[in-house]
Amino acid sequence: MPEYDVLCIGNAIVDIIAQCDEAFLETNGIIKGAMNLIDARRAELLYSRMGPAIEASGGSAGNTAAGVASLGGRAAFFGKVSNDALGDIYIHDIHAQGVAFDTRPLAGEPPTARSMIFVTPDGERSMNTYLGACVELGPEDVEADKAAGAKVTYFEGYLWDPPRAKEAIRQTAKLAHAAGREVSMTLSDSFCVDRYRDEFLELMRSGTVDIVFANSHEIKSLYQTASFEEALAAIRKDCRIAAVTRSEKGSVIVRGDETVTIQATKIKELVDTTGAGDLYAAGFLYGYTTGRSLKECGDLGSLSAGLVIQQIGPRPRQNLRREAEQVGLL
Repeated sequence: MPEYDVLCIGNAIVDIIAQCDEAFLETNGIIKGAMNLIDARRAELLYSRMGPAIEASGGSAGNTAAGVASLGGRAAFFGKVSNDALGDIYIHDIHAQGVAFDTRPLAGEPPTARSMIFVTPDGERSMNTYLGACVELGPEDVEADKAAGAKVTYFEGYLWDPPRAKEAIRQTAKLAHAAGREVSMTLSDSFCVDRYRDEFLELMRSGTVDIVFANSHEIKSLYQTASFEEALAAIRKDCRIAAVTRSEKGSVIVRGDETVTIQATKIKELVDTTGAGDLYAAGFLYGYTTGRSLKECGDLGSLSAGLVIQQIGPRPRQNLRREAEQVGLL
């Protein structure tokens, strides 16, 4: 059985990233800072209105897998692309990062998913995602050896939108737990939490999910409270470990009665927040699966997130392991 540190399950999406001003968002009815799901027609319209763009493989869990690999971890990925030009880009990029990705591509329609990401001058990103082939991920794509062979399986809350992906995740979680492994998830987006609040809470309370990643907006949305402290007290009871990011305030990790506060990494310039949470999870999970303390896990997460927000695009261009070694974290 192959042994992996982290198996990531997510939407295999090619990001098309362009800079814009606030007026562009308003004119085109784009909700700032959110992930807006769109259909093929709107995808074509927004693409036609975009300025110069960078194409890069993305998708939340795929970014996390790339981050784990960059730190020197063994990462695998389940996700669905189509047998088309964007699908080829995605497969090439994730393999080039050193991630095991063997999900069979779709032979025809729908095409590979793409997300038009508009970055405003404050670094905030507004995503407009056409899920395309992603929605075809199903139980038949679960590779049992990888599910049982990964120390932690990590999936994105965004995958709760396509129904067959839920089955794939539940099946993977069963195989993982049967092999004595752990399962983690990211809440992904406060709008996503609003859609699936009860199901996310059931995943945590039933023990299907052991470790939860969220930001402060998502955790407050989950418990329908304006108080961060109240939400943190609630999640402490609902899962074994929760890691909650707070932008420039750093992050807080809770496990039972234990609370660990992590400082944000000092940055020179905020360029693009795309991938910040994904890379935080990568750093944390690399630390966790290699037996480090919660403080060390959080510091690795903070460093990885801090590096990715100083570049355009959600996947690390630097070698994260080298960066972590330079500051004494590895």
